[in-house]
Amino acid sequence: MPLVELVRLPNGAEAELLRGRLESAGVHAVCFDAGMNIAESVGLMIPVRIMVLDEDLGEARALMAEFGAE
Repeated sequence: MPLVELVRLPNGAEAELLRGRLESAGVHAVCFDAGMNIAESVGLMIPVRIMVLDEDLGEARALMAEFGAE
């Protein structure tokens, strides 16, 4: 059951909100790189990746469409 990338978002707060919505709908999700969106205080943006199990990818995409988060 490998993890696959669902979406990349520009900030950790937005990613955590979406992760929480997915979790509340029954889809396990994890945020990768949430602590890396500012590197060495230079303001370099690194997108936060939301990862889901490969078997949940279709359901997660459908939920994102339902949430209006595409």
